[in-house]
Amino acid sequence: MESLKVKDYMTLQAVTFKPEMSLSAALGKVMGSDYLGGPVINENKEVIGFLSGQDLLDKLIKVSYFCQDTHIVSDCMSTEVLSVSSDMSVIELAEMMQIGKPKVYPVIDSGKLVGIITRKDVLRAIAKNIDECFKHPV
Repeated sequence: MESLKVKDYMTLQAVTFKPEMSLSAALGKVMGSDYLGGPVINENKEVIGFLSGQDLLDKLIKVSYFCQDTHIVSDCMSTEVLSVSSDMSVIELAEMMQIGKPKVYPVIDSGKLVGIITRKDVLRAIAKNIDECFKHPV
């Protein structure tokens, strides 16, 4: 199972945000995707932060109450981003995820965002391996 790699299970088309994007625009992107957040990237596709659903919720309550969208993504994104490389073992990532870490990790190679991997992707990799373990010739 150690041969399972992040690159084989990651999502290539990640939902991304720009630091100058309004929170209402970020909410629109989230609502149109399967993810509650994603990496914040600069013009060079370098990850400079991460915007989570919790980050959005905290600020958007005020936006909704006052009907003023005065915040931008860089106001509420996390700048300490845990990321992985595409060559990382899925098992190693699964162990990282057990300690209450993020549910979504940006996948970065050579300093650039190449995709994301989620807990569901890791579970899919493990399920596939378990299926292979228990296949018996008839």
